[in-house]
Amino acid sequence: MTQEQEATVPPLVAEAVKKAAVAWVAVGDRAPVALWCVPLDGVLHVVSGPGEQSAPGLAEAATAIVTLRGDHGGRIVTWPAEVTRIAPDGEQWASVALQVAAKRLNASGSPAELVQRWSADCVLSRLAPAGPALAAGQTLPDDSLAAPPRAAAPVRQTRRPFRLHRVRRR
Repeated sequence: MTQEQEATVPPLVAEAVKKAAVAWVAVGDRAPVALWCVPLDGVLHVVSGPGEQSAPGLAEAATAIVTLRGDHGGRIVTWPAEVTRIAPDGEQWASVALQVAAKRLNASGSPAELVQRWSADCVLSRLAPAGPALAAGQTLPDDSLAAPPRAAAPVRQTRRPFRLHRVRRR
Protein backbone atom coordinates (compact mmCIF):
# COMPACT_ATOMS: atom_id res chain seq x y z
CA MET A 1 0.00 0.00 0.00
CA THR A 2 1.38 3.43 -0.92
CA GLN A 3 1.73 6.31 1.55
CA GLU A 4 -1.07 8.14 -0.27
CA GLN A 5 -3.42 5.19 0.20
CA GLU A 6 -2.38 4.78 3.85
CA ALA A 7 -3.25 8.43 4.51
CA THR A 8 -6.85 7.91 3.35
CA VAL A 9 -7.45 4.79 5.48
CA PRO A 10 -9.15 5.64 8.78
CA PRO A 11 -6.97 4.76 11.82
CA LEU A 12 -9.62 2.38 13.23
CA VAL A 13 -9.71 0.41 9.98
CA ALA A 14 -5.91 0.31 9.78
CA GLU A 15 -5.60 -0.95 13.37
CA ALA A 16 -8.40 -3.53 12.96
CA VAL A 17 -6.80 -4.86 9.76
CA LYS A 18 -3.45 -5.35 11.55
CA LYS A 19 -5.06 -7.59 14.17
CA ALA A 20 -7.53 -9.45 11.96
CA ALA A 21 -7.62 -13.24 11.83
CA VAL A 22 -11.26 -13.58 10.77
CA ALA A 23 -13.27 -11.21 8.59
CA TRP A 24 -16.93 -11.22 7.59
CA VAL A 25 -16.99 -10.51 3.88
CA ALA A 26 -20.14 -9.62 1.92
CA VAL A 27 -20.06 -9.60 -1.86
CA GLY A 28 -22.89 -7.82 -3.64
CA ASP A 29 -26.21 -8.48 -1.93
CA ARG A 30 -25.10 -11.85 -0.51
CA ALA A 31 -25.01 -12.43 3.23
CA PRO A 32 -21.59 -11.94 4.87
CA VAL A 33 -19.40 -15.04 5.19
CA ALA A 34 -16.79 -15.56 7.91
CA LEU A 35 -13.36 -16.11 6.31
CA TRP A 36 -9.91 -16.58 7.81
CA CYS A 37 -7.55 -13.95 6.56
CA VAL A 38 -3.94 -12.85 6.85
CA PRO A 39 -3.06 -9.16 7.22
CA LEU A 40 0.04 -8.06 5.27
CA ASP A 41 1.09 -4.47 4.58
CA GLY A 42 -2.25 -2.94 5.63
CA VAL A 43 -4.48 -5.22 3.53
CA LEU A 44 -6.17 -8.57 4.08
CA HIS A 45 -5.44 -11.69 2.03
CA VAL A 46 -8.00 -14.47 1.68
CA VAL A 47 -7.61 -17.89 0.01
CA SER A 48 -10.72 -19.58 -1.37
CA GLY A 49 -11.42 -22.56 -3.58
CA PRO A 50 -11.39 -26.36 -3.51
CA GLY A 51 -9.88 -27.71 -0.32
CA GLU A 52 -10.04 -24.25 1.26
CA GLN A 53 -12.83 -21.99 2.47
CA SER A 54 -15.83 -21.15 0.35
CA ALA A 55 -16.19 -17.45 -0.50
CA PRO A 56 -19.12 -17.20 -2.92
CA GLY A 57 -18.60 -14.47 -5.51
CA LEU A 58 -15.32 -13.16 -4.11
CA ALA A 59 -13.18 -14.51 -6.97
CA GLU A 60 -15.19 -12.46 -9.51
CA ALA A 61 -15.87 -9.38 -7.37
CA ALA A 62 -14.24 -5.97 -7.69
CA THR A 63 -15.57 -4.70 -4.36
CA ALA A 64 -16.76 -6.17 -1.08
CA ILE A 65 -17.91 -5.06 2.36
CA VAL A 66 -15.66 -6.23 5.21
CA THR A 67 -16.58 -6.37 8.90
CA LEU A 68 -13.93 -6.89 11.56
CA ARG A 69 -14.17 -7.62 15.26
CA GLY A 70 -12.22 -6.22 18.17
CA ASP A 71 -10.38 -7.82 21.07
CA HIS A 72 -13.68 -8.21 22.93
CA GLY A 73 -15.07 -10.40 20.13
CA GLY A 74 -17.70 -7.88 19.03
CA ARG A 75 -17.94 -6.00 15.79
CA ILE A 76 -16.01 -2.73 15.72
CA VAL A 77 -15.86 -1.58 12.10
CA THR A 78 -17.36 -2.21 8.66
CA TRP A 79 -15.55 -0.85 5.61
CA PRO A 80 -15.62 -1.08 1.80
CA ALA A 81 -12.83 -3.07 0.20
CA GLU A 82 -11.31 -3.15 -3.25
CA VAL A 83 -10.84 -6.79 -4.25
CA THR A 84 -7.97 -7.81 -6.51
CA ARG A 85 -6.72 -11.27 -7.34
CA ILE A 86 -3.08 -12.16 -6.98
CA ALA A 87 -2.28 -14.29 -10.01
CA PRO A 88 0.06 -17.29 -9.71
CA ASP A 89 2.15 -15.93 -12.59
CA GLY A 90 2.32 -12.40 -11.10
CA GLU A 91 5.27 -10.84 -9.34
CA GLN A 92 3.49 -10.67 -5.93
CA TRP A 93 2.50 -14.33 -5.86
CA ALA A 94 5.80 -15.81 -4.68
CA SER A 95 6.14 -13.62 -1.61
CA VAL A 96 2.49 -13.15 -0.62
CA ALA A 97 1.31 -16.73 -1.16
CA LEU A 98 4.22 -18.14 0.84
CA GLN A 99 3.52 -15.78 3.76
CA VAL A 100 -0.19 -16.65 3.72
CA ALA A 101 0.61 -20.39 3.52
CA ALA A 102 2.90 -20.10 6.53
CA LYS A 103 -0.05 -18.75 8.57
CA ARG A 104 -2.45 -21.48 7.37
CA LEU A 105 -3.22 -23.73 10.32
CA ASN A 106 -3.93 -27.46 10.00
CA ALA A 107 -2.88 -27.63 6.37
CA SER A 108 -1.51 -30.90 5.07
CA GLY A 109 1.92 -30.53 3.56
CA SER A 110 4.55 -27.84 3.70
CA PRO A 111 3.87 -24.19 2.86
CA ALA A 112 5.60 -24.68 -0.51
CA GLU A 113 3.31 -27.62 -1.35
CA LEU A 114 0.31 -25.58 -0.24
CA VAL A 115 1.31 -22.67 -2.50
CA GLN A 116 1.68 -25.08 -5.41
CA ARG A 117 -1.84 -26.48 -4.80
CA TRP A 118 -3.28 -22.98 -4.48
CA SER A 119 -1.72 -21.92 -7.79
CA ALA A 120 -3.52 -24.76 -9.55
CA ASP A 121 -6.92 -24.77 -7.82
CA CYS A 122 -7.54 -21.73 -5.60
CA VAL A 123 -7.85 -17.96 -5.68
CA LEU A 124 -5.77 -15.63 -3.53
CA SER A 125 -7.68 -12.36 -3.05
CA ARG A 126 -6.37 -9.07 -1.72
CA LEU A 127 -8.88 -6.90 0.20
CA ALA A 128 -7.65 -3.32 0.46
CA PRO A 129 -9.54 -0.55 2.30
CA ALA A 130 -11.29 1.65 -0.27
CA GLY A 131 -12.83 4.56 1.55
CA PRO A 132 -14.13 5.64 4.93
CA ALA A 133 -15.67 3.21 7.40
CA LEU A 134 -19.35 2.47 6.73
CA ALA A 135 -20.10 1.69 10.38
CA ALA A 136 -17.97 2.26 13.48
CA GLY A 137 -18.51 3.44 17.04
CA GLN A 138 -21.91 5.10 17.42
CA THR A 139 -23.05 4.12 13.91
CA LEU A 140 -22.86 0.36 14.64
CA PRO A 141 -26.31 -1.24 14.95
CA ASP A 142 -27.56 -2.11 18.45
CA ASP A 143 -29.26 -5.38 17.52
CA SER A 144 -27.47 -8.71 17.06
CA LEU A 145 -27.94 -9.02 13.28
CA ALA A 146 -28.06 -12.79 13.75
CA ALA A 147 -29.70 -14.50 10.79
CA PRO A 148 -32.42 -17.05 11.46
CA PRO A 149 -31.35 -20.67 10.90
CA ARG A 150 -31.88 -21.95 7.37
CA ALA A 151 -34.60 -24.52 6.90
CA ALA A 152 -33.22 -28.02 6.49
CA ALA A 153 -34.67 -31.50 6.34
CA PRO A 154 -33.78 -33.69 9.31
CA VAL A 155 -30.85 -35.98 8.72
CA ARG A 156 -32.34 -38.85 10.68
CA GLN A 157 -35.87 -39.68 11.63
CA THR A 158 -36.56 -39.57 15.33
CA ARG A 159 -37.49 -42.99 16.66
CA ARG A 160 -39.62 -43.67 19.66
CA PRO A 161 -37.59 -44.44 22.75
CA PHE A 162 -36.99 -48.07 23.63
CA ARG A 163 -38.96 -49.38 26.59
CA LEU A 164 -38.00 -52.39 28.54
CA HIS A 165 -41.49 -53.04 29.82
CA ARG A 166 -44.93 -51.51 29.70
CA VAL A 167 -46.16 -49.44 32.54
CA ARG A 168 -49.75 -50.31 33.43
CA ARG A 169 -52.07 -47.76 34.79
CA ARG A 170 -54.57 -48.68 37.44
